[in-house]
Amino acid sequence: MFKTDLGWHSFFEQAFEPFRKEGYQVGRVTLEHKHMYRVQTEIGEALAEVSGKMRHLADRREDYPAVGDWVVLSIREEEQRATVHAILPRRSKFSRKVAGQVTEEQIVATNVDTVFLVTALNLDFNVRRLERYLVLAWESGASPVIVLSKADLCDNPEELAAEVSAVAFGVPIHIISTAENRGLEELAVYITKGQTVALLGSSGVGKSTLVNRIFGDDRLDTGDIRTGDDKGKHTTTHRELIMLPGGGILIDTPGMRELQLWDAPEGLSASFQDVEALAEQCFYQDCGHENEPKCAVKNALDDGKLDNERFRSYRKLQKELAYLARKEDKGLQAAEKAKWKKIHQSVKSQPHR
Repeated sequence: MFKTDLGWHSFFEQAFEPFRKEGYQVGRVTLEHKHMYRVQTEIGEALAEVSGKMRHLADRREDYPAVGDWVVLSIREEEQRATVHAILPRRSKFSRKVAGQVTEEQIVATNVDTVFLVTALNLDFNVRRLERYLVLAWESGASPVIVLSKADLCDNPEELAAEVSAVAFGVPIHIISTAENRGLEELAVYITKGQTVALLGSSGVGKSTLVNRIFGDDRLDTGDIRTGDDKGKHTTTHRELIMLPGGGILIDTPGMRELQLWDAPEGLSASFQDVEALAEQCFYQDCGHENEPKCAVKNALDDGKLDNERFRSYRKLQKELAYLARKEDKGLQAAEKAKWKKIHQSVKSQPHR
């Protein structure tokens, strides 16, 4: 029952039914190479590439497989090779904007049940960065869980956990130390048979070490702590889906030095529900929370009920999303224009009858 072990769900069963009738098989993407994918199937692991038709019809990055996807395959068993013909609908999708100036989506992981947002309690600790992760986690459709690692390198882990709790409404928070074997058993409840957990965090927060402790073996390379800044060395270089001996599934991801938002308005609202609840109490519906009279947000800032840094973080992320939406809209318009230009050129090049 490889599908059950890999997180197969009635949601996928229904979507796959038309393909099954045509004789196709199904597999889950465990590793993404350049133009190639490692896929777990009923016959074991196979190396796959997308079909020519699928590549031709693909307009955007989300049209290609990503780690965690269930894909429709034709398998050449004797070669342990396969061709990907389609991607089954995704139950969840964690995306960010690609690093740099290009306005393009990068899919980090799909079909994830729980997202472990891992942040270290040493010099890496940053509540504002965690807010950013929470926005994208809520938007993904998966359930976020905050894992505060390297508690052995921190004198006041409970105090820092309280700071996190103040901005992470209803999100479970776990303090762990792999060095001291602290708190690891609390994470086991999320990693049960057929459940997929993705580990996300910046470089050196201890994700690979955590994977090894959960796996019970040195499955992934880990880096030692750098002297001078208390940070771990960045070790994971690619996204990989790992099946655990106990039946759970982990997706380890490279550390993210840059985490730019991607289309996450609902995630923003879920992460900053305290700010948006105050905004609803403002006298003016389009209140800018600056000099308007009867502004509930400004009153809360003045009274100290709303932290200034948190509100600034909210406004920054709000503006970032608005800017991204404008750029993406222009990008779509340009792509559409280019597509029709090709069509017109093709028509012109055809001989007249």
